Amino acid sequence: KQWYQRRVRGAQLGGRTQPSKLARKMFDMGKPQSYMSFNTCYKDTGLWGMYGVCERQDDAVRKFTDAMQGEWRRIFRSVSPGEVQRAKNMLKTMMLSQCDGTTAVCEDIGRQMLTYGRRIPLAEIDARIEAVTPDVLKRVMEAYVYDKDPVCVGLGSTEGLPDYSLLKFQMSSPLD
Repeated sequence: KQWYQRRVRGAQLGGRTQPSKLARKMFDMGKPQSYMSFNTCYKDTGLWGMYGVCERQDDAVRKFTDAMQGEWRRIFRSVSPGEVQRAKNMLKTMMLSQCDGTTAVCEDIGRQMLTYGRRIPLAEIDARIEAVTPDVLKRVMEAYVYDKDPVCVGLGSTEGLPDYSLLKFQMSSPLD
């Protein structure tokens, strides 16, 4: 139901190759090597989050998780209409550019069938994306992220991964 709202939120977070406030912060820190927001939805469930690849330094993972959670809190508190419009434009551009061949179009049709049980016309996709506002994003963040138990997975050298109780607290704290 809120798939396009979550996709706009993901586009707003960007990645190392997509412009966003978080991407700028990550670039300035030099950490992580790469990161990406992901969103996988099905008819009655889904998975949304971020992953990052960090150097094996004591503070790299902590700085990444702090910046990521700080950006989630910022979106919850004070995302601007201009930022939301830019994220919507990026999402529409990305979605259209990914459907440039028959294989990609078939994958998109399959994804829509699993999520909605039907093929969604482009005009309806555009209307759903355009319906996302800062208030809608705040409600989505409140429903799925803010003050919720996070799931955290570390692979490889995880010594710098913050304690779970700190990660959980940071998702309930309104402060940066």
